[in-house]
Amino acid sequence: MDLVTVDEIRAAQELLRGVIAPTPLIHSRALSEIVGGPVYLKCENLQRTGSFKIRGAYVRIARLSDAERARGVVAASAGNHAQGVALAAASLGCKATVFMPVGAPLPKIAATRGYGADVMFPGATVDECLVAAQEHAEETGAVFIHPFDHPDVVAGQGTIGLEIMEDLPDVRTVVGGVGGGGLISGVATAVQGVARERGGPDVKVVGAQAKRAAAFPPSLAAGRPVRVDCQPTMADGISVGRPGDLTFELVNELVDAVVTVTEESISQALLLCLERAKLVVEAAGAAGVAALLEHSYAVRTPVVALLSGGNIDPLLLSKVLRHGLAGAGRYMVVRCRLKDRPGALVTLLSELAELGVNVLDVMHERIAARLPVEEAEVLLHLETRGTDHGEEVLGRLRAEGYTLSIS
Repeated sequence: MDLVTVDEIRAAQELLRGVIAPTPLIHSRALSEIVGGPVYLKCENLQRTGSFKIRGAYVRIARLSDAERARGVVAASAGNHAQGVALAAASLGCKATVFMPVGAPLPKIAATRGYGADVMFPGATVDECLVAAQEHAEETGAVFIHPFDHPDVVAGQGTIGLEIMEDLPDVRTVVGGVGGGGLISGVATAVQGVARERGGPDVKVVGAQAKRAAAFPPSLAAGRPVRVDCQPTMADGISVGRPGDLTFELVNELVDAVVTVTEESISQALLLCLERAKLVVEAAGAAGVAALLEHSYAVRTPVVALLSGGNIDPLLLSKVLRHGLAGAGRYMVVRCRLKDRPGALVTLLSELAELGVNVLDVMHERIAARLPVEEAEVLLHLETRGTDHGEEVLGRLRAEGYTLSIS
């Protein structure tokens, strides 16, 4: 018996009609050149609340009985699920309480409150928030809305797959980020189910997890959900230590591969989305694009990459973009030793200007225990045109006798 069916996803699509807007599918010439065939971006970063989470949250709450909704709902989330639950509950006339970790991004906290939810901060991690949310449910009778491990949530997320099949019937591969597995499970159920109904070729589904928080590969190898210790990752929206029981079964059955992506690939994917597609995407939302940058061999075209969310803190965005520029060879931090004499710094900066380098920041240090009396050190933040240009700059400076170290 199917765990979630295409017909259940179609029923979810009817529930969502008028609540959400189908998101656009945008062709990416940059990614098409990299992959060697047509690549499209499914822009859930443009969805209400800024992510796909509203789909599953609304379907789950809409299918509660009147008596259950009267008791209210409770959720735990670092941000996107929180906003989805808050807006869905408000739309359905239901009280929502959301437990968020201390240190959650301020814009996500403000948005969750703005949708009418009560926000509580029980601890520093999402796991602590989950415990607190479940205790709240037991004490008050509120219904716990799981972020991914429920058939209604999976069905709601699966409506994205129906939209893809409507807009791009000949799609051959769908790639998306994976945390707990609700999104990729629903999309795989939808696209493969519709492909079978049409009698067309199979649609390959590839999940992407941040290498620092990848619970699915060891779980799939073990044949059951296993917990892993997640390391800090910029893709916090998909940092989940254990797959759900339902989502594990669906991923195991329907998803062709789950690959991991590095922090460097994620930051470069985010940068590509911003520069080439003019789309603001959060790090977790760019995981599918990162998979295309690292694992393009694993896909058949036409490809759809899921941009699952765009709720990124502006301060984090600036850091991640700088990380992405560094990964692309367009940003360098260089320590340079030079003689401590009048005009030495001007000479150095003039040489950089001749090389076409944009100097973003300069810190000049003349007195330090590590420095000889006759030397000074300059910390330079440099913007270059790419890896080759950066190597040319370093080679020229070394040839001029400067002692350099790269941070």
